[in-house]
Amino acid sequence: MITLRDVTLRRGAKVLLDRVSATINPGEKVGLVGRNGAGKSTLFALFTGELHEDGGEFALPAQWRMSQVAQHMPETSEGATAFVLGGDTRLVELRTALAQAEHEGDGMRIAHLHADLQDAGEHDAVPRAQALILGLGFQVHELDQPVDSFSGGWRMRLQLARALMCPSDLLLLDEPTNHLDLDALVWLEGWLQRYAGTVLVISHDREFLDAVTTVTLHIEQQKLTRYGGNYSTFETLRSQQLEQQQAAFAKQQDRIAHLQKFIDRFKAQATKAKQAQSRVKALERMEKVAPVLAEADFGFEFKDPASLPNPMLAITDATLGYGDKVILRGVNRSVLAGQRIGILGANGQGKSTLVKTVARQIPALAGQLTEGKGLHIGYFAQQELDVLVPASHPLEHMVRLARDVGPEAREQELRNFLGSFNFSGDMVSQPVGTMSGGEKARLVLAMIVWQRPNLLLLDEPTNHLDLATREALAMALNGFEGTVLLVSHDRALLRSVCDEFWLVGRGQVQPFDGDLDDYQRYLLDEGKRLREAARAAAAPRVAAVAALPPGATPLQQRRLEAAARQQLAARTRPLKKELAAAESRMAALQAEKQALEAELSQALPPARIAEAGRRLKQVGDDLDAAEERWLALSGEIEAIEAGAA
Repeated sequence: MITLRDVTLRRGAKVLLDRVSATINPGEKVGLVGRNGAGKSTLFALFTGELHEDGGEFALPAQWRMSQVAQHMPETSEGATAFVLGGDTRLVELRTALAQAEHEGDGMRIAHLHADLQDAGEHDAVPRAQALILGLGFQVHELDQPVDSFSGGWRMRLQLARALMCPSDLLLLDEPTNHLDLDALVWLEGWLQRYAGTVLVISHDREFLDAVTTVTLHIEQQKLTRYGGNYSTFETLRSQQLEQQQAAFAKQQDRIAHLQKFIDRFKAQATKAKQAQSRVKALERMEKVAPVLAEADFGFEFKDPASLPNPMLAITDATLGYGDKVILRGVNRSVLAGQRIGILGANGQGKSTLVKTVARQIPALAGQLTEGKGLHIGYFAQQELDVLVPASHPLEHMVRLARDVGPEAREQELRNFLGSFNFSGDMVSQPVGTMSGGEKARLVLAMIVWQRPNLLLLDEPTNHLDLATREALAMALNGFEGTVLLVSHDRALLRSVCDEFWLVGRGQVQPFDGDLDDYQRYLLDEGKRLREAARAAAAPRVAAVAALPPGATPLQQRRLEAAARQQLAARTRPLKKELAAAESRMAALQAEKQALEAELSQALPPARIAEAGRRLKQVGDDLDAAEERWLALSGEIEAIEAGAA
């Protein structure tokens, strides 16, 4: 297990963790939460050995293998599959050793290394690597493309796949969802749920933490507190803890006041001096309960738009794309006043293209976009942080905005406005280039709010925001009187803000008839379609491996036959593993369904009846989906084995 005992950690002169203790058991999946700057990444650095404790004791099992996502952008012409395979450090070591043994002609060592490679998963390494790549949203034709041919976000996905490929007992993930869209996010959740090792993850995505973690470590005011359960459980337990602490503090303050009143009244009287002195000692011995020092919550609101044209925008027979590259065709959509639209779809399908066209960043290739009179757009782009001037401070940004765009304002008014976004004191004159990603995102939000838009276009606005700021954004959007078009992989934000969805995919923009749970089922179907396409593309290569060349020696024949068996096992192994998981899930859901039905047959309070009824419906839907997946997996396995017979 991992143990921290009275550990103190500093960054420079600043103490981030002060005499903290915690234990992480093998196989636990731990969410590390806390405000930005609380010390989460510093604790990660302790785990990786980049930092050492400034006090106390830290112990990590020496035999544990550790994997983490490299933070640097990979620059290599190596193919995507080969790059991800390089993450399996054990295979790389054995392959290097085998090449050396073959060069030296050491037959015994060659034989041992072939056996070691078999044990290390050499036979199915390529399918495993490609399953990771496809799961994270890449297309089949991209499997062998050079790494440096992809954009930055896709290269960071390859870094994630490389980390997942590495055999490990401890997996460290620092904001793994930032470069993922919803379909890749759902896939990653499933992968981590099946991972047998210990996971420590930093994330500001509430639903991701709820789906993946079973333990929560909370950093606050230099302390580290362990809670059993996922993020939602942590919130409930912490709320109860704070209530109890506040009640205990108030009760103790009453007791202290009572003792002090007695002391003040009787300390000068000879007959009562002894009793007064005993109460003084009681006060000194009393272990003080600390008051609840809640961290200041951040909140803001959008100003009421000056006008609300209706419709806001009409898109008619539009073709959208870049230059001569068409991405979306035949787009016919209207945007009405007051709508809250979530835009769904995999990366690369055209979500940002649609938003950029509406935002007037790129022109439509054909068709017509008709704007309502008085349309005023507020646009938060994924790259919006890059347009901030690093050498300028927040006040300079606001002065330029008020002068060039409006509305005009005095400097003190702008300072007060920035203060409402937690830019106060020296931060008003701090260069933007020295700020964190979350602080830059808050500044961009402030600049959008100042302009009083009536149509908000938000393209992944939460990537750099902590949980508290995400909640503040959700509340502000729910109070906004205008229209919202939102692209986000933050499901909690989508659920709380949007009441309808558009699906961007296969060159089309269509309304999506369902909620986010329906969308996740849609993603599972799409994943199945892509896996079938991948198998079809790989079939010629598998057949070539299995085919015996003319004149092959018996040894070559045995090796090729073994390779064919290994290929078959490699193709069916992940399916059989998923089939077993589906069976376990079906059994658990069936048991929960029976328990809920038994509970509903009894007399219950109305609130519990409603809650149990909702859960029963959800369990029924999940059971149907699991059974469909089980049937599909069984059919795939039978087809593969029949084809190999």
